Amino acid sequence: MTVFRWIIAVVGGLFAAGSLGMFLVYMASGEKLWMKRTRHWRRLAWASALIWFNVEIWRRVALVIVNW
Repeated sequence: MTVFRWIIAVVGGLFAAGSLGMFLVYMASGEKLWMKRTRHWRRLAWASALIWFNVEIWRRVALVIVNW
């Protein structure tokens, strides 16, 4: 499970860094296209966090069922 956490952390961090980079480009240029890309990368970062949360919850559910 630790490997999964590291993978999700790296992937989520890359998506968040991409979102921040696109936002900085948007701030410098002012073009709407970069804001659209920023939102896309932010949504991917949020989705990776939700995937991590979902896997953690269902892992606990499975452990409770198995150890019951």
